[in-house]
Amino acid sequence: MDSGMIGKIEKAKRYAEERNRFRFNKFDLTFHGDNNSHRVTFSDGAFQCDCEFFITHQRCTHTMALEILLKEMIPASVQA
Repeated sequence: MDSGMIGKIEKAKRYAEERNRFRFNKFDLTFHGDNNSHRVTFSDGAFQCDCEFFITHQRCTHTMALEILLKEMIPASVQA
């Protein structure tokens, strides 16, 4: 491996540890829960989940788990 690539790998590792460098704007994922899989999206600073609890409460275990996982990587107004 050339020395230029070694430097890039080290920089990438440093960046990955600095979570505040990242801000998610939009994503779409499948969350594999204990009972079912759910589609969760994030767009324009808001989560959406197809589970029944989210429909009535606008928050659920799936979106809250992502808030914890992505802390500092999504807008603060979403995190509660």
